[in-house]
Parts: sequence; C-alpha cells; structure tokens
Amino acid sequence: MRKSATLLALWLALPPLAATAQELFQQDVIETSAGDLAISFIGHGTLMFTLEGTVVHVDPVMREADYTKLPKADVILVTHRHGDHLDLEAIGHVRTDQTELVVSRDCSASVDHATVLENWAVRTIAGLRIQAVPAYNIVHLRDSGQPYHPQGDGNGYVITFGDKQVYVAGDTEQVPEMKRLQDIDIAFLPMNLPYTMTPEMVAEAAKVIRPKILYPYHYGSTDTSELVRLLEHEAGIEVRIREMS
Repeated sequence: MRKSATLLALWLALPPLAATAQELFQQDVIETSAGDLAISFIGHGTLMFTLEGTVVHVDPVMREADYTKLPKADVILVTHRHGDHLDLEAIGHVRTDQTELVVSRDCSASVDHATVLENWAVRTIAGLRIQAVPAYNIVHLRDSGQPYHPQGDGNGYVITFGDKQVYVAGDTEQVPEMKRLQDIDIAFLPMNLPYTMTPEMVAEAAKVIRPKILYPYHYGSTDTSELVRLLEHEAGIEVRIREMS
C-alpha cells in the first residue's frame, strides 16, 4: 500500500482516527454548516468521511487498509460487488449492531441485513441525506460485449453533509444521468481503463457536473497531470490530486 507524504494534503488526524489507526492517511478538511468534514483518502476507490463524530466508510476493503484499526462505522456505502469495492471482511471489522449498511442492487445477494438502494433512491441515514446515482459503462466493454459495469447494477452516491454535497461516482463512465446532478460541491470521479474513464472523459463529466472540488480516484497508473491540464482553464473547478491509485 503506497501512501505518499509529498502530495498537498492536510494531515489533521481526528482523535477517533488517531486513537485507533496505526497508519495515517492523507486527509482534507472541508468546512460545512454542520461542522468540519474530514475526508480520509484510504486508497483506490476507498474513502472515509467523518463529520462531528459520524463516520461514513465508502467501499472499505482490506487491501487498502487494516480495518481492525479504523473507526467503527455509522454508515457503510458499497458502490458495487467487484472485489476492490465489496469486501465482507473489511465490512465486518467496522460494522456494529447500529451501523447502517447501504449497497447497490448487485450486492444484495452477497451482504446480509443491508439496505439496497436502487438508482435515484434517497434515504436519510444517521442524519445524512444519501442518494444513489446510476454508475455504468457505455463505451468500455468486455470481450463478450457486456459492459464492465452494467446499467442498473451499481451505484454512485451523493451524500449531503450540512450544506455540502459530495458525489462519489463509483465505477462509471460519463453517463447521461450526470446531467441531473446539481449543486455538487465535491466530486470523486474514477479514471482508469478499461473499467471507467479516460482523463478526457473525466474532464467532460466535470464540465457537466461542475463540482467546486474534483478529486480523480480509482486511477491506477493513469497520468493525473493530463486531467489537470485539461481543466486548468476551467473556472470554478479545482482539481485536487491525492494518493488514490
């Protein structure tokens, strides 16, 4: 697991994280009307959000972190069933009797006692508004002709933290449904082939969504500087690169 200390980040470990984790992750802190939102960049497609003691894990997987050492979850969001996003062992380490587990349609047979959110469904969980957003492939297909991520199976999520909306797109391409997203403050868009998007596709998606802050994630060996170049003159969109390969 590679964690770079050279990228710009706020290394402000919240007390719950510092007390339970033996490793530090890059972390940005965003002001919201409900308090400071700490975004921990665990790696690849895996994130952790903390707001005033409420902990949200997104796609927790053991290959990115030792989840025996991370804070217990109030909410766990799983975007789809692929092994780099759905890991029952990691879920088991941070799930409690009070944890709300939210999964996509294609995870329903794999996870017990979870809430399945279909595309566009909305739930308020732990005081947070959570909306499932379609995540699928149009262009990139398997040799069989099937998309890597079929329409309707997986989710992205828009999570509302106070007055800030955070869009975690999951594994998707630039799909038409993105035009329905409004007032997105922070967006995580995937950028690796053949499973998700090229830098050009991410740039076009960003121009549609128009987040104030854009984090490419799930980017593997993709050259992130290309995305920075493509959006360097796009007013109102700040591209932030963190260690999310």
